[in-house]
Amino acid sequence: MARMTEWITAPGLTDYAQATAFMEARATAIAAGEAEELIWLVEHPPLYTAGTSAKSADLLSAQFPVHETGRGGQYTYHGPGQRVIYVMLDLNRRGRDIRAFVKGLESWVIDALAEFALTGEIRDGRVGVWIARPDKAPLPDGTMREDKIAAIGVKLRKWVSFHGISINVEPDLNHYAGIVPCGIAGHGVTSLVDLGRPVEMADLDVALRRTFTQNFPPLSA
Repeated sequence: MARMTEWITAPGLTDYAQATAFMEARATAIAAGEAEELIWLVEHPPLYTAGTSAKSADLLSAQFPVHETGRGGQYTYHGPGQRVIYVMLDLNRRGRDIRAFVKGLESWVIDALAEFALTGEIRDGRVGVWIARPDKAPLPDGTMREDKIAAIGVKLRKWVSFHGISINVEPDLNHYAGIVPCGIAGHGVTSLVDLGRPVEMADLDVALRRTFTQNFPPLSA
């Protein structure tokens, strides 16, 4: 019999420090065999987080609280209108391959975006999911501009993942002005609504649930 991953959707806005404490405790419990895997869907109040590779020069203006975090990656923004997906999966049972795990997260996001007729893409050296913008002026070197719609940053504890993914539904994109998102200058950020998709958070949640198991099949009991 398959063991199903638990899903929880948090109401309102979730305090970041409390979210981190919850994830750490849950990851420890999963590693000990005391809890099931969990996908936790939240929204945060406006804030910036700094990953383990963050450079101080990429914090341009600390207009919101800045949280140091143990996840991989650099600076990113969280706030209302952005779905944060905290992914607590047991890689002891799914395979101890970090690269394959991150690729699975990217594929999951791409599959969910496809539910809204959007083509998400991945780029070498630029973790996350990107949308080509032929409607915008090209970059100075003539290449097509691309905007980031989803960020990915994870941490492992005893081969159980936590932290995860953020996908922009309808956040205030001006709030990204205080950072160089993920340390990548020259490219912008976008959202489902910015791309002309009148999507609400609940619509994205349905798409995420629908496409999850094709990327992360249920574990056997």
